[in-house]
Amino acid sequence: QVQLVESGGGLVQPGGSLRLSCVVSGSIFSIYTMGWYRQAPGKQRELVARITGGGGTNYADSVKGRFTISRDNAKNTVYLQMNSLKPEDTAIYYCNLDRGYNYWGQGTQVTVSS
Repeated sequence: QVQLVESGGGLVQPGGSLRLSCVVSGSIFSIYTMGWYRQAPGKQRELVARITGGGGTNYADSVKGRFTISRDNAKNTVYLQMNSLKPEDTAIYYCNLDRGYNYWGQGTQVTVSS
């Protein structure tokens, strides 16, 4: 059974940083693309960042230069380092494993507020 478990969300002031983690179990990890998505209240889920098995990355324009996605294949873990956070980054952040079929974590809340 494939499971994705996110952690690291929380409340942070504007300009602050958070690091999200997602641990994958029950699946080969290293060869698949992993992604972080987010969904704010009343909005559709949107792609934040993706990283391929080979380490290639792409980012939403709104987070370029502020967020960094990385992976540790030895730990079956993908990370999202978020710096210079803004109130508009407030959302539930979901981890995604793309095996042709998409697997999702339960989400972790990120709130950016003073």
